[in-house]
Amino acid sequence: MNVREFSWSPSEKKAARTAFDAAFSRECDAIRREVEARLGRSANPPDLWRVHDYLSEKRRDVDRKYDYRYSVLIAVFGTLLREQWITEKDLSELRPDKVEAIKIIASL
Repeated sequence: MNVREFSWSPSEKKAARTAFDAAFSRECDAIRREVEARLGRSANPPDLWRVHDYLSEKRRDVDRKYDYRYSVLIAVFGTLLREQWITEKDLSELRPDKVEAIKIIASL
């Protein structure tokens, strides 16, 4: 089955939203911690612009990665699983065929 052809029950939509939001929150928290660490280590004014560059790069990455359209959500979850922003436990309320497709994408 093509990943764009999966149907989503109301309970799966709720579980998917919970997993998606948790991953987004985890990644944003990691970015915040990194920014705080970089600012704590900064000794020179140019360091501020390096933090800006880091944040700009992360913003592009996050904006590109977090797409909550059901037609691409399996692929999004595959990326998030590979990058360890979600776990299989986060996906436990999805149908087994969806989880299997997500794991296959994560392994690529």
